[in-house]
Amino acid sequence: MGRKGGFTLIELLMVVAIIGILAAIALPVYANIQAKARVGKAQADIRTLASAIVTYQAHCGVLPPVANVAIDCNAGVAPADGSGAAPGALAKSQTNLQNQVAGAFIAANPNVPTGWTGSALNGNYRYTIAGGGTTFTVCATGDNTGASTDGTVNCAAP
Repeated sequence: MGRKGGFTLIELLMVVAIIGILAAIALPVYANIQAKARVGKAQADIRTLASAIVTYQAHCGVLPPVANVAIDCNAGVAPADGSGAAPGALAKSQTNLQNQVAGAFIAANPNVPTGWTGSALNGNYRYTIAGGGTTFTVCATGDNTGASTDGTVNCAAP
């Protein structure tokens, strides 16, 4: 009677052990890559929002107000200090005091990465105006870190 081809029990156990070791190494690396991708998305979104806000400010003469509504340039009046969702006015064309039309400054406000918060703003980045309507920050937190235009990871209201 000839020997049947196949793998021995020891060979199969060795293969299972090697696959287990590789999986134990690969899963944390994969999770870290996903976290880095979410951080990268948040940083890119914040740069995009900051650029749109600065362009809006250059056109309208003031920062957009804190609100996720699409309103017109507010006649050169500085918005009140506060904190809220990224401004919806960025996604709308605006007419300034010289009757010049520009915009939309951004196609649509981006949503924060999955699992992140805009500090409980329904998936929006937190937009904060300070200094009598002259300075702003945009931020979000998640993955035990955060991203912000002011270089911090603190997304607390002023």
